[in-house]
Amino acid sequence: MKGRVKWFNARKGFGFIEADDGQDVFCHYSAISGRGYRHLEEGDVVEFHVEQSPKGLVARDVKRISTRFANIQRNP
Repeated sequence: MKGRVKWFNARKGFGFIEADDGQDVFCHYSAISGRGYRHLEEGDVVEFHVEQSPKGLVARDVKRISTRFANIQRNP
């Protein structure tokens, strides 16, 4: 599934992704693929798997596809 990060609090280590189907999906930093400091920025486009938990939808295996700045063109 794909979606866009609605918000992510790096200090607390969690946030929410708005999936392409409009659903809000909880994302914990431990679900983000990669090494080192794992966080997301508002507007990042991500790909992920969804699981149902007792509290709602939870993202797993989150991979950043592009950042919110990916389409910004810079002048040389």
